[in-house]
Amino acid sequence: MANAAADPSTTGRGLFITLEGGDGSGKSTQARLLEGWLVEQGRTVVRTREPGGTEVGVEIREIVLHHRGDIAPRAEALLYAADRAHHIATKVRPALERGDIVIQDRYLDSSVAYQGAGRVLGGPEVRDLSLWAAEGLLPDLTILLDLDETVARTRLDAAQKRFDRLEAEAGEFHGRVRRAFLDLAAAEPERFLVVDAGDAVDVIAATVRDRVGSLLA
Repeated sequence: MANAAADPSTTGRGLFITLEGGDGSGKSTQARLLEGWLVEQGRTVVRTREPGGTEVGVEIREIVLHHRGDIAPRAEALLYAADRAHHIATKVRPALERGDIVIQDRYLDSSVAYQGAGRVLGGPEVRDLSLWAAEGLLPDLTILLDLDETVARTRLDAAQKRFDRLEAEAGEFHGRVRRAFLDLAAAEPERFLVVDAGDAVDVIAATVRDRVGSLLA
């Protein structure tokens, strides 16, 4: 599939970079390091996340990740899509049209992995829903931080944080999520950069900078 983010009529002059991976893979750390490097290069950067990148998104995030009690899987997928539609329309597209670089923690690939595979709703259906919500926008680059789900769980346990609804799922769920991410990367190798999230933080950051630098060149 052609990358909609490469079409200037769709995204302007900016660059859309997303970070994906299981919980505990280090996405937030790498997003912060990449932002710092790009700012040092004189680039204007918008760093954001899904869900929760807007005021509306913060409220949706609280529902999908911290609601006490069950949420039907299809309702969960629709809530993520609603957050995505508002976020892309009000924050991401305007930034790209200004020529900014958008660094985003999670995007539609997370929905395909978590709701499509994890919740067993079907990857193609969830992807179509997400593309409709985002009006077809795909990233220029998706960085997949791949980490064995048992190692990720050890990291989360060590952090002693309150688990959200998805983090609290069993290992089998997270195994399906990881496999789905890897399948997505294999299907679109031109868009994905797969990085071993078990490597040292600075090694991962250097690999990411090399790939992003090639896009900027």
